[in-house]
Order: sequence, then structure tokens, then C-alpha cells
Amino acid sequence: MRTQAPDFWEDSKLAENQMRKVRSIKSWIESYNELKAAVDELQLAFDFQKEGVTSEAEVDEAYHNAFQLLEKLEMKNMLRSEEDHLGAVLKINAGAGGTEAQDWAEMLYRMYLRWCESKGYKTTVTNWLDGDDAGIKTVTLQIEGDYAYGYLKSENGVHRLVRVSPYNAQGKRMTSFSSVSVVPLVDDSIEIEINTSDITWDTFRSSGAGGQNVNKVETGVRLHYDYRDPDTGEVKEITIENTESRSQFGNKDNAIRLLKSQLYDLELERRKRSQSKIEAGKKKIEWGSQIRSYVFDDRRVKDHRTDYQTSNVQAVMDGDLDDFIKVYLMQSVGEE
Repeated sequence: MRTQAPDFWEDSKLAENQMRKVRSIKSWIESYNELKAAVDELQLAFDFQKEGVTSEAEVDEAYHNAFQLLEKLEMKNMLRSEEDHLGAVLKINAGAGGTEAQDWAEMLYRMYLRWCESKGYKTTVTNWLDGDDAGIKTVTLQIEGDYAYGYLKSENGVHRLVRVSPYNAQGKRMTSFSSVSVVPLVDDSIEIEINTSDITWDTFRSSGAGGQNVNKVETGVRLHYDYRDPDTGEVKEITIENTESRSQFGNKDNAIRLLKSQLYDLELERRKRSQSKIEAGKKKIEWGSQIRSYVFDDRRVKDHRTDYQTSNVQAVMDGDLDDFIKVYLMQSVGEE
């Protein structure tokens, strides 16, 4: 095998790319073998049931297990873009509406955190700004794990909440918005050029989630980068805040990584524009173009792009997003 060659690790970047390919192939083989074993088990249970050895309940259980493994493999097969295998940077911004909107932003943060936990993904809060009275104004979550971006790209857009607000004395039904932005988390296999002369830095005192651990020194960093669109020449400023580490140097390093992630996402969008393959029906992240509505009183969560909906609101808020993600991916692959 090439990986066993004595000089394999002399070029560490090339070696890591090869190992990533090996892990990917191995993962597909293991998933196939797991599914095949489950299907064989189902066939065996069915044969035994006809002979009266096993019960119908045991056949149903074997069927459910095989079906879940098949759906898992189908979802993975839909993630074919070069960036889909990467981790993700997910940012939530509360919309207009004060405390109610800021509370909604924190509810979304909890929802995505629970989803990540169910997938075994590593999450790191790199920036957090508390709301005025409750909730959060903004949060940035760094998510590390295979295919995190591929799954979470379906969450890009505005999320709308309708409920009787606990912050309204009259008990009125209120509507709130929060935007969710998801970009790929770049790794060492991706080369991103950054003109360091276009970077300026600010520092500030940072605090952790919920206002904890207030620093007495300015360890929080704010990066400003002037990005020039290669096609239009238009210049826009990218601003990134990072307060994850107690070290200013550590925060600067991670801010650079997050900048690379945003630049990579901009390059992917540029390629899509040039190839005229922008996803049909993909909405801009702006107020009034929500992708999903969460109506608590009516017990309904509906995705406006796919028309998929569920009445199990609590399960969704606890991180059960797989059905929404799967339907979105199936529609996207079909359009392509």
C-alpha cells in the first residue's frame, strides 16, 4: 500500500489528503457492510418468523434497524460537493424585536447544539454576545466533524417564530426572526490566499456564554478584512470576532481560520455564479424571506422551500432536524 511506503509522510499535506481519501473509502465500505448485515438479519428474522421461531415484533425491529441504516447511507450519498465533507461555521443573529427575538436566537442555538450532540460533532463557541435582558444577540459556533457542512447548509436563511410571548404582558401572539448563516470550516487541505495588508485588528475585553468569565485584559479580537470580488472588483469588509480563547494570540489564529472559511464560501458562490448553477429556490438571508416557520401554538414547523412539515415541535427544538435536512438535500440533488 502507498500509505506504508517509507517516504509517505515526507510531504505531510499530501499524505494527509491521501489518508482522508482512505478514511472516506473505509467509511463507505464499513457503512455498506453494516447495512448488508442488517438486511441479512432481517431476512433471517423473516424466515424464522414463518417457522414460528421469532415474533412479528422482532421482524419489525430488524426491519426498522435496516431501514434506518439505509436512510443514513442515502443521505450521505447526497453529499457529493467538494466542500460537503468539511466541518461548519454556524452563526445566528437575532432580528429586530428586542428580547423576544434574542430569546428566539438562543432557542435556535440550543436546537443546533442538541443536533450536533446527537451526531457526535465537536462544537466550540467562538463568539457570544448576550441579549439586553434575555437570550443572545449573536453567537458563532464552530462545528467539527465529517459532513457537518453538507448537512447544515440546509439551515442557511431566516427562521421565523410565532408564539404567545412570555415577555408580553398582554399575552399576545408575536412573530420573531433570526438569521442563520452556515459556511464550510476550512482545513489544511484547502489553500486560501489572504493579503495580510488588507487585515486590521481591534481588541476588547471578552466574556464567555451567559456573561461568565469576564476578562480583565483585552483578549477578544475583532478582525476586519477588505475583500475584493475578483469578478466585479467590488470591495466589502468582512468582520470576524473571536473570544473563544483566553489568549489573544489564540483568538487571532482562530479568527484567521474563520476568515479563510468565509473566503472559501465566497469562492464557492463565485464558482456557482460563473457556472449558472445557483440552487433553484435558494433564498437570500434577509428579513421577509424566511426558509422555515416554527408556529408553537399550532404545533407546526414548516420548511417553505420543500413544504415538509411536522407537528412534533418539541422534538425539532430538541434537535431532531434530520427529516428537514433529508428532504432539502433530496430536492437539491433532484434539481441539479
